Amino acid sequence: MRLSIRPPLSLSLALLLCGLAATPAGASASSPVTIAAVGDTILGNTPQLPSRPALYLRPISPQLRADAVFGNLEGTLTDASSSPKCGAGSSDCFAFRNPPRFARVLRGTGFTVMNDANNHFGDFGAAGEADTVRALHRAGIAQTGRPGEIAVRRVKGTTVAFLGFAPYANTASLTDLPAARRLIRRADRRAAIVVCMMHAGAEGAGETHVSGHEEHYLGEDRGNPERFARMAIRAGADLVLGSGPHVLRGMQLYRSRLIAYSLGNFANFHNFGGGGVLSLSAVLHVSLDPRGRLLAGHVTSVRLAGPGRPLVDQSHAAAHLIGRLSRQDFGQAAVRLGGRGRFLLPGRR
Repeated sequence: MRLSIRPPLSLSLALLLCGLAATPAGASASSPVTIAAVGDTILGNTPQLPSRPALYLRPISPQLRADAVFGNLEGTLTDASSSPKCGAGSSDCFAFRNPPRFARVLRGTGFTVMNDANNHFGDFGAAGEADTVRALHRAGIAQTGRPGEIAVRRVKGTTVAFLGFAPYANTASLTDLPAARRLIRRADRRAAIVVCMMHAGAEGAGETHVSGHEEHYLGEDRGNPERFARMAIRAGADLVLGSGPHVLRGMQLYRSRLIAYSLGNFANFHNFGGGGVLSLSAVLHVSLDPRGRLLAGHVTSVRLAGPGRPLVDQSHAAAHLIGRLSRQDFGQAAVRLGGRGRFLLPGRR
């Protein structure tokens, strides 16, 4: 079931913002919950935009079919014209914005939840942040990632909480582990399944491996992704998803929960660098039981073509890369992938 079948928008927003989406007493949930997830997504930078954004994303839309489809919005949805982030004439500063109407394109493509916890959410200041949240809500997309924020959706009788973390003051903190732990535990009390996205780790073509240490980029502390992800699982998260490095990274099972350390770039329009591993992307599909246990999963390999258009890659290069990185970084704890990206879970054929 897709989340397009939902209560009226005003009620949905009330549930999200007021925290009233708890499972009623006596309610039962037995059907698995399917989640599709992708990495960094932004369609150009006003005025350089795809002329027909829905058509631009149409080839990948069939892969974004699940009970919940979660992605990282690497930018803003605003018509604001000035950025407090980049000074006049700056040549090495990037501030990304799409028109607010692009939220409807994202919803039509399949997205139901977007993460705003990243280094581009504040590109156009508080006004840009408010415009982004408003545009997503009006399009029927839940959003998460601001300080203290938990988005809760009800799927097949199961409550699912979504959280986002990044190392910035305008987001739920990635580097303040005690605060992050408290927020995850609060989400765990409200929902049967907890999904966290972390915008964490160094970025670039040479950063495909999880270091196990604090990672930095341009002098900025981008956290210790492995330490954060494992803390999140211990605190109650059932699925941890990574974005930020702009490349794919490996996956591991920790306490029988899945950690996908980076899903790479998913879709852009001249926003990110390409070529080699920078052009390999993926759609992660998982099936969780109502207690958050992983039942099945697979990786759809994607290749970014031209200006950054996501297309299904029948060579399965992304799945092969993720499988190799997983084995190298996590050994026996690595997620094993079949040749076409299907999870080979212990005890299952």
